[in-house]
Amino acid sequence: MTATVFRTTRFAFALLPLLAACTSLSPESRLAAGLEDAGLSKPMAQCMAKRMASRLSLAQLRKLQSLGTLRKPQGEAQTVEELVRKLRALGDPEIVAVSGKAAFSCAF
Repeated sequence: MTATVFRTTRFAFALLPLLAACTSLSPESRLAAGLEDAGLSKPMAQCMAKRMASRLSLAQLRKLQSLGTLRKPQGEAQTVEELVRKLRALGDPEIVAVSGKAAFSCAF
């Protein structure tokens, strides 16, 4: 019985680094990656994601994941105006408001 408990405990401790790796992708980092995939520059995407992740619900963040499918051709940058137009198409005014405020704050 003691050997089984020891093996189980040892196995659980061996899994801790793997679990930590799975949780390392925060909603903010996922959002930043999605904004980059949608065509924003890396600094703009990171700045906006930092502001947006704390103000939007998980359901709203999931809606934003669909923006990754609206990519521009390789090497072509997307403007903030184009992104806001795509955000309006999601049909959630709060996402548009939060994103617009984030874009405005990050532009300066």
